[in-house]
Amino acid sequence: MYFCIMYDYLLVGAGLFSATAANVLTERGKRCLVIDRRGHIAGNCHTRVQDGINIHAYGAHIFHTDNRGVWEFVNSFAGFNNFINSPIAIFNGRIYNLPFNMNTFCRIWDDVVTPAQARERIAEQATEIKGCPQNLEEQAVSLAGRDIYEVLIKGYTEKQWGRKCVDLPASIITRVPIRFVYDNNYYDDRYQGIPGGGYTGMIEKMLADTEVRLSCDYFADRAALDNCADKIIFTGMIDEFFGHRFGKLEYRTLRFEHEALDISDYQGNAVVNYTDSETPYTRIIEHKHFEFGKQPSTIITKEFPSEYVSGCEPYYPVNDEANTSLYNKYDDLAKSQAKVIFGGRLGTYRYLDMDDTVEAALLLADRLTGGRMPYPYGNG
Repeated sequence: MYFCIMYDYLLVGAGLFSATAANVLTERGKRCLVIDRRGHIAGNCHTRVQDGINIHAYGAHIFHTDNRGVWEFVNSFAGFNNFINSPIAIFNGRIYNLPFNMNTFCRIWDDVVTPAQARERIAEQATEIKGCPQNLEEQAVSLAGRDIYEVLIKGYTEKQWGRKCVDLPASIITRVPIRFVYDNNYYDDRYQGIPGGGYTGMIEKMLADTEVRLSCDYFADRAALDNCADKIIFTGMIDEFFGHRFGKLEYRTLRFEHEALDISDYQGNAVVNYTDSETPYTRIIEHKHFEFGKQPSTIITKEFPSEYVSGCEPYYPVNDEANTSLYNKYDDLAKSQAKVIFGGRLGTYRYLDMDDTVEAALLLADRLTGGRMPYPYGNG
């Protein structure tokens, strides 16, 4: 078999976590093999080129961080542009700015023009929730008020999770980004942008000195692959790794409809959310706007959330009480594995932003090698 060569680390999955860890481990003299069941690298942040436009094949990925070290690390593999995420929302034909800021409040309430007035209106509406919020609806109203909840949260959230807000735990929406300034920048991190040439090019550079095998299913050759390395870093679904011993964890997935249009501009913005319950998709992405494209045509993608079933790509862990309890059983089992380390969104059953993923992988590489990257990524 071609797996007879011994490696220090087998990394299952060729996404951002594995690429970051493999880059550092390889640089420090470790022999790494990265595999992925898909036919491409970069996982869900994979980008492909069509009509001169970098397409975010698995949904929009915007890198943002407040961690200077993480920012310097990713910029060592790609030059990032100065894209600022300023999505808009459409509800019943009316346009609202996101995140919730003074432009949003003035649009919802004609008589609100100052931060003090907006704070007062939200606080007034939030008083309808008595005591500790018991579900997502109560949590959202307590944070943002009834009007914002009904227009910008309810329909979008119920489409995203496939459940009524009153049936979702309050913990899913622990905070709502509310800013009492006239600023449409969705993130408040210091650093933000899109890598020039797309994420796939960035990941290619990360993995330039590491052996990579694609269309390689870990579970199809598990015994041989397990024997080819001293340690395994697994970034797939943790419940699948253990054969769903305690039952299946729940995930949400996305279905994408890509459409090439013979016009220069479709919606005038990279991200437009549809927050009403009648529109079947949650948002439309127009990819050229991530890189200020001037191409004569455009490509859009509609995102349709749905329940995860085998054969789909799992995107979002459903971190409610039942699934968290189930995950804790798998986590206890994982801690007993001397040879296997679990990482990434699926391996740890957490919704991780891209910068959190990079930082976790860097810290893991440090822990495994006793080294230290020349970036203060652990300190922000």
